[in-house]
Amino acid sequence: MSPTSNLPGLPACGHVTFLGAGPGDPGLLTLRAVEALARADVLIAEPDVLDVVRVHARGGVDTPQPAVADDASAAVGAPSLRAAANLVMEAARGGRRVVRAVGGDPGLDTDAAEEMLACAAEGIPFEVVPGIAAAVGVPAYAGVPLRDAQGTDVRFVDARTASDRCWSEVGASDGTVVVSTALDSVAAAAGELVTAGRKPDTPMTVTIAGTTTRQRTWSATLGTVAQVLKQAKVLPSPDGGQPVIAVVGERSAAARRDQLSWFESKPLFGWRVLVPRTKEQAASLSDQLRSYGAVPHEVPTIAVEPPRTPQQMERAVKGLVTGRYEWIAFTSVNAVKAVREKFEEYGLDARAFAGIKVAAVGEQTAAALIAFGVKPDLVPSGEQSAAGLLEDWPPYDPVFDPIDRVFLPRADIATETLVAGLIDLGWEVDDVTAYRTVRASPPPAETREAIKGGGFDAVLFTSSSTVRNLVGIAGKPHNVTVIACIGPATAKTAEEHGLRVDVMAPEPSVHKLAEALAEFGAARRAAALDAGDPVTRPSERRPGSRRRRAAP
Repeated sequence: MSPTSNLPGLPACGHVTFLGAGPGDPGLLTLRAVEALARADVLIAEPDVLDVVRVHARGGVDTPQPAVADDASAAVGAPSLRAAANLVMEAARGGRRVVRAVGGDPGLDTDAAEEMLACAAEGIPFEVVPGIAAAVGVPAYAGVPLRDAQGTDVRFVDARTASDRCWSEVGASDGTVVVSTALDSVAAAAGELVTAGRKPDTPMTVTIAGTTTRQRTWSATLGTVAQVLKQAKVLPSPDGGQPVIAVVGERSAAARRDQLSWFESKPLFGWRVLVPRTKEQAASLSDQLRSYGAVPHEVPTIAVEPPRTPQQMERAVKGLVTGRYEWIAFTSVNAVKAVREKFEEYGLDARAFAGIKVAAVGEQTAAALIAFGVKPDLVPSGEQSAAGLLEDWPPYDPVFDPIDRVFLPRADIATETLVAGLIDLGWEVDDVTAYRTVRASPPPAETREAIKGGGFDAVLFTSSSTVRNLVGIAGKPHNVTVIACIGPATAKTAEEHGLRVDVMAPEPSVHKLAEALAEFGAARRAAALDAGDPVTRPSERRPGSRRRRAAP
């Protein structure tokens, strides 16, 4: 029986799952957390936590926001415990599955504990899904081990509620101390530890926005931390109230962190990368960029519309059913979508492909076909392009091929490479416009200003049309933005628009392009470290001008 089932003989009622959302990285959610979120009728969380967990909730889930309900809460702009607890209890009494998500781990959240007691008092069944506590997860992402081979004692302190006795105990200890505090209270916490007996030269690290791509960590000592944060221009700050995790002890020494800082040393850590594609098209590319530490931002530069004269497409789809074709070749996800929509219009499904060989230009197109229920017979073994598809395409053989015709549904602006190549191999080609590509609507004003004002660190151009369309709908990227192009033709178009190309893929593949950008970022980081300079993102530097690359 699942933990959310009601026992026989008891009246039906709701159920509450108290769920730990971890310290900020959505990838740190547990499998059990994802399962609970997928089954939730109601999801209750503060805004920053809701952003982490909402992606795993089913469509239509109710997400009521805890409202400010008392003077104390209003004074700090935070939801009150009573408001959140009331939402939880009201939904559970109504027989609904409730997920109450909190940052870190519910067992360390006093508000969650009070809400659990309220459920228990009313006989509402509940369960707890632990999460990774910030005091553990953030040091791991900062490259600061809490223990070593000697089995060092580890103490956890919440500076907001720590008593004098607590400070005295951790001050007298020689173990590692993990302090949860606010940025503008770090120096005060360090002072408490020195007063309690810790030496001023004890190493200390301070991490803000831990486990996210906004993470930053500073190495100091108890005696120098205030000066280090001031020199880094972190304090004073209007954001001084943001939470931080500070680690005190020999294991947080800078020499060790230089070797163990795996997260902040990713090649594109914190880079905002503009991807001129839709979310659907850019899914795997964006995942790859995230693996390098980047923050991808998808901006569609083209929109897809039906062909102006649909009759040609209608005849071709009917020809599929009547046996007119030996092959059908898909050169994009949009082509798969166009054929699928036409199938649905005629009441057809994937069974209509029976007896027809299916080719896909690459892995993303193949994935779209598989989602349609069609497994492609041919995907390029090498380059994922029309040229790569032709490399593997068999020549027409009248002995083995009963039909010599290929159906090629594609965009109105597609090149003739594939058509010409298939004809050279002896095939007849029905080259059919399945969809039209038009320039997309401009992105929001905030995005346009970031593009023109240097708010993005890099932009990936995957075709000449993405260059022309992005400049057309949003303006030219700022001269500090790193320009990465998928190939020579795209690079030439970028230069024609006054852009200097910094990165070019070694072969025409979006994933090779992202890889090349990561290599560029790694080299840039290494150069800064070798020169003794701070590692900065391109958007953090504003040179006066950027000259175009001279023609070779």
